[in-house]
Amino acid sequence: MKKMIPFLSLAVSLMLSVCTYAAEKGAVKIAVASIGKTTTASVSNLAARSPYYLIFDGKGNLIEAISNPCKDAARGAGPSAANFLAAKGVNIVIAENFGIKMINALKGKRISHFEFKGRVDEAVKKVLELK
Repeated sequence: MKKMIPFLSLAVSLMLSVCTYAAEKGAVKIAVASIGKTTTASVSNLAARSPYYLIFDGKGNLIEAISNPCKDAARGAGPSAANFLAAKGVNIVIAENFGIKMINALKGKRISHFEFKGRVDEAVKKVLELK
């Protein structure tokens, strides 16, 4: 258990650095992979192939709910989804699970990712608490 504390400290420090960077570059935008278009929907099991992305501002307000154009891609859904979200100005992505290709694509774009199981609104609240 003692070995987890440095890891958690590193994760919180990284999150604070990302939020600081995002605040310097513009507003924080959070995308949540979702199975539905409402804030009470469940976070999607797979980030790149989720049916929808719900985009929130840095205060937790829903900006838009959009269909995921990459969900049915034959291959490369992860990098394509990362590019799509980057073009939307997102700097934090939340999903239940991420594939390694999407993780690498997000890192290359300086976008943080967080795994969360539960409702979309709860996920956003949890990430904003870390700020």
